[in-house]
Amino acid sequence: MSSSRKSTLMPSVAGLALVAMAGFLAGCNDKQAENTEVVRPVKVLAIAKADTTRALDYSGSVRARTEMNLGFRINGKIIDRRVDIGQKVKPGDVLARIDSTDYELAVRRAQADLASADKQVQTADLAHKRAQQLFDKNVSPKSQLEQADLTYDQAVSTRDSARSALDEANNQVAYADLTSDMSGIVTAINADVGQVVGSGTPVITVAVDGEKEVQIAVPEMDIAQFKPGKEVKARFWSDDTLVLDGKVREVSGSADQQSRTFAVRVSMPNDPRVLLGMTATIEATAENTRPLVSIPLSALAQKDGQQVVWLVDSGASTVHSRAIKVADFSADGVRVADGLKAGDVVITAGTQFMAENMKVKLPAAKSQQASADDDSTAAADVVR
Repeated sequence: MSSSRKSTLMPSVAGLALVAMAGFLAGCNDKQAENTEVVRPVKVLAIAKADTTRALDYSGSVRARTEMNLGFRINGKIIDRRVDIGQKVKPGDVLARIDSTDYELAVRRAQADLASADKQVQTADLAHKRAQQLFDKNVSPKSQLEQADLTYDQAVSTRDSARSALDEANNQVAYADLTSDMSGIVTAINADVGQVVGSGTPVITVAVDGEKEVQIAVPEMDIAQFKPGKEVKARFWSDDTLVLDGKVREVSGSADQQSRTFAVRVSMPNDPRVLLGMTATIEATAENTRPLVSIPLSALAQKDGQQVVWLVDSGASTVHSRAIKVADFSADGVRVADGLKAGDVVITAGTQFMAENMKVKLPAAKSQQASADDDSTAAADVVR
């Protein structure tokens, strides 16, 4: 073969060899990629042992233990109001007054009736004495003396009735002034000058000085946890450092018709920092009939129509699913009634990419512990 022909064939053979070698290497790379197992890093959370108690928090307002809804004892038109909301009052202070003109006229009429009754008593007394003298002289029969006795007794009774009527009329005039019976603070005014009110209609409300309480509204699902004497904590929105020990004093026997909640009053020690109308939060604990564990919402997944979580086998670094029973949802996440136990390691992110026996890479122990500490309220404690 000539030298020119050899030079022509050698580049062709070399090129074919290069192509074959490139194909072989590409096939090896594809096979190696197929055999490479995907190890996905995950974020996990360890489930701690659930507590047997749960916290109950209800907000309410500070009120006086005793509140007086004061009203007039007679009917009339209000002509004067002497107090405003927030004003301090003492026993005997006049709070309001109604027109007493008609009642003063009734006093005058009662006085006149009493004067007339006195005259009748005097007349009957003279007649009785005269009848006694005639009877002693055997001039008149005994029946006439007995009739004079009856007339005198009747006159005396009429006078006593007139005197009582006068006392009642004087009382009616006195009732025209609405006065405070105890020291306190005016908290509400329900009627004002010019308004005609009936007897007993609440006009002014006075919170009596002394012990203060917090009134809260408790739904029927938790009312069984509040019994008189139960110890609670009271925190106040105006001062985070102010925490007082309280005790349940009174529990309503029936629910409110509109809100369907029960009124609970909590007594507190006397503290000058606590003012009427302040907002307070009552904190109590209740026994759990069944411990509930909370997990983040991101840990909840669906598989074959069931609600599941993905758990990590720490020894093999693989994942598998477990069906759970969800109690309900809360602000902290999902509350689980069944399916999780202390020590389970739950994947909290990327559950949509999980598959049975998938290899995963766990975070460092330090990072995992820090994550567990950050989410302890949401995932390890019993749900409130």
